[in-house]
Order: sequence, then structure tokens, then C-alpha cells
Amino acid sequence: MTDSSRHKTEISLLERTYTFACSAEEKDKLERAGRYLDRALQGIHSQGKIIDREKVTIMAALNLANELLELRDEKLAGEQSVNELSERLEKALVDAPQRS
Repeated sequence: MTDSSRHKTEISLLERTYTFACSAEEKDKLERAGRYLDRALQGIHSQGKIIDREKVTIMAALNLANELLELRDEKLAGEQSVNELSERLEKALVDAPQRS
């Protein structure tokens, strides 16, 4: 990707602005991810128990990683359930009496 195809995008996190370079195709996703992360950071910061920015960031990262892992587990469980149902359906079709 050339410098001319990269766009600067500003993301606000805990009332600080950071500038990132990304492609035009990635811009919306980056901004959406930034808003999501900022809400997570603000939620932790607003509780007042953790004030240090680094600790707030680490806590948000751990929370988001946990959320991701839970979603992956749910996806795998869903895929496994679909596979089991598919196998049962195939077996039922094979075992079903043939109609003439």
C-alpha cells in the first residue's frame, strides 16, 4: 500500500486523540473499533476505582479479550450443534423407508 492510498484517521480514547494511517476501506472499521474501545475505557474509568490510564487500558484489553474468547466459544458451540443436527438429519434420511 502506497502512502497516497493511506488516509489519516483520528480516534479519541479517554479524551485523547490519536492519529492512525489506514486504507480507505479500513477507515470505517477503524473508527467503529475506536468508538467501541473508547466506550470500554470510559466505562472502566467512570467507575472511579481505577484512575491510572495504563491500568484502565489493561483492564479494558482484558475485558475485550475475554469478550472475544466467549464469542469464539459460542461460535464453536453453535457450529458443533449445527454439525450434530446435520449428522442426525443425514442419518434420518438414510434410515427412512424409500417411497416408490
